[in-house]
Amino acid sequence: MAQSLLRLGDTGPAVADIRQRLHRLGFVDQPGRHAATSVFDEALADGVRAFQQHRGIPVDGIVGPQTFRHIDEARWALGDRVLLFNPGHLMSGDDIFALQGRLVGLGFDCGRPDGVFGVSTDAAMREFQRNVGINADGTCGPETFMALDRLTRTVGAGQLAVPLREQISWDTVRSGVAGKVVVLDPGGADADEELADVEAQILADVCTRIEGRLAALGTQVLMTRPPAPELIPESERAAFANETGADLVVSLHVERIDLPRANGVATFYFGDPSGGAHSLSGRTAADIIHDLLCSRTDVTDCRVHPRTWDLLRMTRMPAVWIELGYLSHPRDAARLSSFTFKDAIADAIAEGVVAYFSPVLNDGGATAPQR
Repeated sequence: MAQSLLRLGDTGPAVADIRQRLHRLGFVDQPGRHAATSVFDEALADGVRAFQQHRGIPVDGIVGPQTFRHIDEARWALGDRVLLFNPGHLMSGDDIFALQGRLVGLGFDCGRPDGVFGVSTDAAMREFQRNVGINADGTCGPETFMALDRLTRTVGAGQLAVPLREQISWDTVRSGVAGKVVVLDPGGADADEELADVEAQILADVCTRIEGRLAALGTQVLMTRPPAPELIPESERAAFANETGADLVVSLHVERIDLPRANGVATFYFGDPSGGAHSLSGRTAADIIHDLLCSRTDVTDCRVHPRTWDLLRMTRMPAVWIELGYLSHPRDAARLSSFTFKDAIADAIAEGVVAYFSPVLNDGGATAPQR
């Protein structure tokens, strides 16, 4: 069921399961005695949209793989189950996100909290267990939960460890763009077949121009896949970036939406929209690139935002998601068909990547822009 799409009008046990899960999470009211719980109605669609907005994932009222994964992860609280590193099938959930926050607060480096029990979380878990004198097997069970609760009450939860570590990590790569590995991710079309080919052609052109500029500076540029109208799951594209050991991921997208006045450029990085944990280096890269895009073109500035989309969340390196404009808006569509405009976009993004890796930013030594 997790690989299918459930939407308005669908029926069946899978719909009833989603309704029940969202009811337990507080996003859907309990249906009346005679209501059809297995029908995907407007009330359920509203609940799905509210949940998606709350989690910082695309809001479309459709339960696809990403939304289902978030619904499944949201049901776990720390202590509900035994947690451990499983290389073949990584565990994920809100309980793991809470565990990572506890470990970071106690000074154990598990990387950026992302709700996935990966290699870094396993190493931090074992180090914590060694420090408190319990079996360092990396398994977070009852004994480890008790030790975490005991120490958290005694020491408290620190909030600066992740930003400080990310700042140090970013400082280590600020040696110039030469020799760095940058992954370009041409986003794929989803349900809009009419404009899918047009989007693929635009992204192919922009990616080629960016690659040419960065390769000339000694950067190794890889692509998650050739630009194409087919959709490839974000998790697969994130896995590709992780396997290559990239230093930065730049994901490019062209939007289309039923709101005819929607237009402009928006940029995203990994972070909790409600103001929680976020990627400091991802935000820095997003700020730099977005500012250059807006200063080099006349696009509407839709600003920089934190999101928990799979591509941003599952990459172990900083990742930036850029929406270059709306094919559903006549002015944006005309821009995106212009070679001059696409050249300006490529220039801005390539220069932003160079600035991100530069020991001194191009504005004469100022620190990275903050919003």
